[in-house]
Formats: sequence, C-alpha cells, structure tokens
Amino acid sequence: MRDGCFTLRESRGIPYYSFREFENLPFLCHGFSTRHSGISVSDGCDFSLGNYAWHSAERINENRHRFLSALSLEGARLATLRQVHSNRVHIIEDISGQWNQSEGDALATRVENVALAVQVADCIPVLIADPANNAVAAVHSGWRGTLSGVLLQTIKEMQRAYDSDPAQLLVAVGPGIRACCFEVGAEVAESFAREYPGSNTVMSLDNRPGKFLVDLVGALDIQLNIAGVRPENRFDSGACTCCNTDKFFSFRAEGSGSGRMMAVIGRIRKE
Repeated sequence: MRDGCFTLRESRGIPYYSFREFENLPFLCHGFSTRHSGISVSDGCDFSLGNYAWHSAERINENRHRFLSALSLEGARLATLRQVHSNRVHIIEDISGQWNQSEGDALATRVENVALAVQVADCIPVLIADPANNAVAAVHSGWRGTLSGVLLQTIKEMQRAYDSDPAQLLVAVGPGIRACCFEVGAEVAESFAREYPGSNTVMSLDNRPGKFLVDLVGALDIQLNIAGVRPENRFDSGACTCCNTDKFFSFRAEGSGSGRMMAVIGRIRKE
C-alpha cells in the first residue's frame, strides 16, 4: 500500500485525518477522527464518538454532531451499525432506513446525505470510494472481521449492488493497531496462518514463547489483491493506535473503558 497520502486537517476546532485522493472527489466528504476535540476535559475521553454506557449519551451526540460539521456533513444522516466483528455488509438504498439497529461491520451506499461511520479503538477502519459510480463504503475490520474477509466481502457487495470495478476503487486504511503491537496467542496466530498461507501476516516472538504478532493491514492487503484493487489505488495511514495514545484511543493500551474514534464517509449533493 502507498503511504504519505494522509494529512492532518482541522475544521471548526476539530482535528481529523484526511486522505488526499478523496479530497479530489467532489461528490464526497470524509475523515478519520482522533481523540482530541480542541477542548480540554478531565477524563481523557474528550472526543469519544462511541455510543457506550460509560460515556454520556448527550456528550457523545454532541461530539458526533461536531465531527460531522467539521467534515461538512452536518446535514447528513449518520449511519452506524451494532458492530459484531463479522463480514456482514449493509447496502443503504433509502435515507429512511433503520440501519442503526442492525448488526454488521460494513456499510455501502450511493444515497446522498448519508454519512457512513464505523467505530474503532484499535480495529482497522477502511474507507472506499468508487469514482465511476459515485458509491462509498466504510468497513470495520478487527481480527475476527479480517479473518472472515470483511473487506473482500464489501467489495463483492459493491460489485453486485453498483457494478463497481475493483480496479477503479480507491481504498484508504486509517489508524489502527499494527503488527508492532498486535500480540496474540497461538490459537489466533494459527487461524491467520491457515487463512493467509505463505504470507508474512504472522510473526513469532522469540522472547515470548506461545506469543505472536499479527499484521492485520497485511492481511487486508491480501484481500485487496484477491478483489482486484490496483496496488496504486491502495493507501495506508501507517498510524498505530496502540503506539500513539497521545493521538488515538486504544483498547489494547487503555482497556475496555477507552473512547472510540470514527471513520466517516458520505456522498454530498453537487451544487
């Protein structure tokens, strides 16, 4: 994957990471949030966007509103799922749908003024744009979703629903836990070795018998190879959430009470 194509932007006091190739597409807005909002608060979760019981619903809703406004998506309807670490993909065909009550880990649409969002705090967020068909998708890929091929399945669903050509898709991989930090036991390592044979997605740790490092982004790159996405159309932020808790939330580094970030992409109406 190509790197160096992500830029830290700020709008209305909200910092976020933007993918420069997407900025050239007039039909969409997008962004990857950080843990910061520009407003200092005491609990360390100042810009959590995850709808979890340990965070105030009022505050989360305000944070989400502010993030969408920063991305120029304040008039869009936010579409999220109850993420279950699956390869389930939801195609949004109508702005009045009740997707927020559905389980799944990827969303795709051509509908205008719908902001597709996935919530992450180490899992890998992936945003996809189809410039030929004005379609977009957002993918949540944790280790279980990566094993089940959620990114490959999303591209297949875009082919089915929109006649998308994988060779024309642009794919942006946002901040998530990287091979430097994603330590797993033998059972998970063996599952990845079986699913991605002959690859370098699993690395043993000489100083920690029975422990391994898994490269989730490397596994996603293999899925993109299978799907037929061109190497020059794949872009990686290169950012590890676990290594950089000054910028990002990390479940692995901070525990289950960690905040959640969002990756958001949405079609906008052309003037």
